[in-house]
Amino acid sequence: MAKKKTPSEGSKKVNNPNVMGLHAAVVEQPITDTLEQNYMPYAMSVIVSRAIPEIDGFKPSHRKLLYTMYKMGLLTGARTKSANIVGQTMRLNPHGDAAIYDTLVRLSKGYGALLHPFVDSKGNFGKVYSRDMVWAASRYTEAKLSPICQELFRDIDQDTVDFVDNYDNSMKEPALLPTTFPNILVSANQGIAVGMASQLCGFNLGEVCDATEAYLKNPQCDLGAILLAPDFPTGGEVICDGAALEEIYRTGRGTIRIRGRYRYVKEENVIEIYEIPYTTTTEAILDKAAELIKAGKLKEVSDMRDETDLGGLKIAIDLKRGADPEKVMAKLYRSTSLQDAMGCNFNVLVAGTPRVMGVRELLEEWCAWRTESVRRRVYFTLNKKKDKLHLLKGLKRILLDIDKAIAIIRETEEESEVVPNLMIGFGIDAVQAEYVAEIKLRNINKEYILKRVREEEALRAEIEDLEDLVGSQKRIRQVIIGELREVKKKYAQPRRTAIVYGHELPEEEEADEAPDYPVHVFLSREGYFKKITPQSLRMADTQKYKENDGPSQSFETTNRAEVMFFTDRQQVYKCRLSDFDDTKASALGDYLPTRLGMDGEESVVGMVLPGDYGGWLLFVFANGKAARVELKSYATTSNRRRLTGAYSDKSPLAALLYLTEEREVVLTSTERRSLVVNTALLSPKTTRGTQGVQVMALKPKYQVAEACFLEDSPITNLGRYRCRSLPAAGALLKEEDGGQLRLL
Repeated sequence: MAKKKTPSEGSKKVNNPNVMGLHAAVVEQPITDTLEQNYMPYAMSVIVSRAIPEIDGFKPSHRKLLYTMYKMGLLTGARTKSANIVGQTMRLNPHGDAAIYDTLVRLSKGYGALLHPFVDSKGNFGKVYSRDMVWAASRYTEAKLSPICQELFRDIDQDTVDFVDNYDNSMKEPALLPTTFPNILVSANQGIAVGMASQLCGFNLGEVCDATEAYLKNPQCDLGAILLAPDFPTGGEVICDGAALEEIYRTGRGTIRIRGRYRYVKEENVIEIYEIPYTTTTEAILDKAAELIKAGKLKEVSDMRDETDLGGLKIAIDLKRGADPEKVMAKLYRSTSLQDAMGCNFNVLVAGTPRVMGVRELLEEWCAWRTESVRRRVYFTLNKKKDKLHLLKGLKRILLDIDKAIAIIRETEEESEVVPNLMIGFGIDAVQAEYVAEIKLRNINKEYILKRVREEEALRAEIEDLEDLVGSQKRIRQVIIGELREVKKKYAQPRRTAIVYGHELPEEEEADEAPDYPVHVFLSREGYFKKITPQSLRMADTQKYKENDGPSQSFETTNRAEVMFFTDRQQVYKCRLSDFDDTKASALGDYLPTRLGMDGEESVVGMVLPGDYGGWLLFVFANGKAARVELKSYATTSNRRRLTGAYSDKSPLAALLYLTEEREVVLTSTERRSLVVNTALLSPKTTRGTQGVQVMALKPKYQVAEACFLEDSPITNLGRYRCRSLPAAGALLKEEDGGQLRLL
């Protein structure tokens, strides 16, 4: 008999350090404390230090990369390997070489994501309009800073911005870059933080400079008359909506519609798309167009290909003879991302706080920040000149009696006493005395003295002017305006994105309606589907099927009706009958698994014409359960062709019946028992995946073989098989009732 443990033995400490660590890790903590101590610091770090741009138009990753390149001398020097730039940037950005190179790519001229790229690149940097065109590794590409970066770093060494320590306090980096133009409105930028995001579209540099100048002169100016619309590096056309633009300019939120541009080559009967929306890629457009062609909704197109080369983007679309190119393009605009919407969310960090601002607010913040930068630069220059004037004052006092100065220096025994003796002899301070002591002997001449005197007079005038500039808001505005005009003159480019006003576009035609006429539809047991007109059916009504195949369902309906095909994988495929070609009774028809792109070994188990989605679907399962599901549960607002989870997967499906009213249904099991059930006993459900309720009580080795409506069965002795409550076992079939039933 085992010895019973004492309480002390039962709670004996475990000496295994791994087990001890495991128990020590389990510490209870209120969820509010976890959010405050662990989650909030992470969220704030992502918002402030990673994802949201600041008033200079850059995220920290952009700023660290560009400043590193500036310190490497790449503003005026030759290009260097991108791998070298990435390695140097690791001193400021420790998040890995892949992230740094991705940032470099996005800022490059080769990638083409910006109206004014900041990186002059050489090599394969991919393309913003291509999903599959991947950029080369950093060891194969080269880069330097673009000329416009002079405007990012102008006077950065004159105390225009604050400098902060890098992550290991080994060097300093700028908190912001002193951009001389509102880059926040010129360079497109987007970021996803925690609980918030930012989406900034770019505007034309010339328009932004003009709008900023107008704002500086009159903060209440009409920005919409100057800043016409966003401008995108991929070109295309902005469909201008005055109200939508006004909303974006006012609130910083809204949507802009963009579409691609094309030309029609009549001689070759080809449409060439050469500009696409900034928000999409050529592959996305081609994939969607191919889907439309496969579905028979773009029958005018005979071929389509991507002919993008060194000359630029080009998607070629070959048209069939007689096709109208404008109608084809209208379909593409309507059904693909060739016409797309871009959401704007001008969320910007200002003094460490994220704020969603309209264009006017952004200009207000930028002008205030730039004013402070210019004032700091003027203060820096002013102090330098005051220091120089202070030195010249000391020099002037020495030069009045140069012989005395020489005598003091010659009579001083120790070098360290020269400066103190000069200070005592002439009544000057240490800085002035040090400056005088360092003057070369050759400069002690009349010409040198006269130059220094004249320089002092000029310095006094400059200092007076700078002091006036520092105290004059109007003059500082003029300095900013002058810099803006200089930037516009050097770097402004014509708009790449054309502006099209909504009222100038032709009215969008309704989607081509398929002709409506009566049809008969047939579904075979093996999944072959046929749509036959009444005229064709009258000419030959003998249906052709494959060997061992036969009819499963047939309906009379119209060509525009919607049809749903349920499969044995709990999926339903929705389409229009007009998507199928008319055929003849002598043809096999469309093989649905192939036509609808079903999964491997997936097969059709039933067809339903939903109409207005009234009524119910009755699913009868092999385990004896039945589920009555409202048909409206399958209605969708989008054009989804496939719905998963169409019904429960807990048991194989024995039958699928469509109900428009209460009906009596016959369930037959493999034991050759039948049960007549009124559907009123089954409560409707809105959940498609419901398992239903037990209807037929089955012995372990048996299951439901089939189910049908009472009028479709050969049963005549109804009272024998009816039930009053569920579940019920049913009754064994008599010969006169079950002779024609097909059992599994």
